Amino acid sequence: MPLHFTTEELAGRRARAIEAMRRQGLDGLLMFRQESMYYLTGYDTFGFVFFQCLAMSADGRLTLLTRSPDLRQARYTSMIEDIRIWKDGPDADPARTDLKPILEEHGLKGKRLGVEWEAYGLTARNGRRLESAMEGFARLEDASELVTRLRAVKSRAELAFVRRAAELADDALNEAYRLARPGAFEGDILAAMQGAVFKGDGDYSGNVFIIGSGPQAAFLGRYHAGRRVLGEDDQLTLEFAGAYRHYHSALMTTIKIGKSSEKHRAMFQLGLDAAAAARAALKPGRPVGDAYAAYADAVTKGGYGRAGANPALYFSLGYGLGTTFAPNWMDWPMLHQGNPIPAEAGMVFFMHSGVRDDQAGLAALPGETCVVTEKGGELVSKPMKYVLKD
Repeated sequence: MPLHFTTEELAGRRARAIEAMRRQGLDGLLMFRQESMYYLTGYDTFGFVFFQCLAMSADGRLTLLTRSPDLRQARYTSMIEDIRIWKDGPDADPARTDLKPILEEHGLKGKRLGVEWEAYGLTARNGRRLESAMEGFARLEDASELVTRLRAVKSRAELAFVRRAAELADDALNEAYRLARPGAFEGDILAAMQGAVFKGDGDYSGNVFIIGSGPQAAFLGRYHAGRRVLGEDDQLTLEFAGAYRHYHSALMTTIKIGKSSEKHRAMFQLGLDAAAAARAALKPGRPVGDAYAAYADAVTKGGYGRAGANPALYFSLGYGLGTTFAPNWMDWPMLHQGNPIPAEAGMVFFMHSGVRDDQAGLAALPGETCVVTEKGGELVSKPMKYVLKD
């Protein structure tokens, strides 16, 4: 059983989740987020794309309802003992035919049940079926953030995995530095970066690696199909993450190819300075929105304060990072304007603090991951730098 944490740590997490349930007056919790299942039990799968639910009652009893391909997966990766299987079929309705009887076994008929409605593992159709199955049986309450809030503050063991992920991200970035030059093929760069993570015993990240170059794609922040060869005077933007035991540490940068300019260097440095100001504001007890305010103030004073359809200033500085599954690595909470959630020591955040100048055709997009400490945000990867490859 390849548990990546001690049984004592996993038990402590479940105990805290049960205490959070008690505070919300919940008798049971229906989990559909794979992150919650992994966090509380070690269960590791991508089978959440089909109907799958981990039910936990206030007495700590656990039952996993899943499909047959995940029976052995759950036995191998988790501490869950009670695993039930629902059968595929043209009229399959596992919420009614399988989950409802399980909850009755748990003594949850007529009780208040928390549901992770905010979950990639619960489609709108299955959510409607769940509501229909539970009508007159139990009262459903939104508990989408119950476990998520617990996951946001990392233990010492979790932070060790985050720091290892950061080392893998550094290794991947070094491969990009090594290969980026005029005439280089983006596919070769991506292959080397992802290979560096795997060679270091890392995982696939929750989000695909993002690569873009040229007059338009270097400005993007999303993956798109198709690769190109770097030109003599070009920009290469990368956004990626090292992942270790599903814990992430992300990085973002723009590498200048061929020729540089003082303007581009100044833009990149402004992004780094804005990130430093944001990290300084990211202290325990202060709203995480303060980090965004510090970033926005620095970028605006640097002359790049526009926002709107063609923004130089992001509407969000970044987001939490941790153990997340596909389709992305973004986690709670977001670093946006006015977010009142207080920062806590042990939270991990990725900040993409760069600026764009569409008229000049320049993108300068540094991004780094930090962990919240009593002194503010502390970088977990090597400090980002401006790089010119010719």
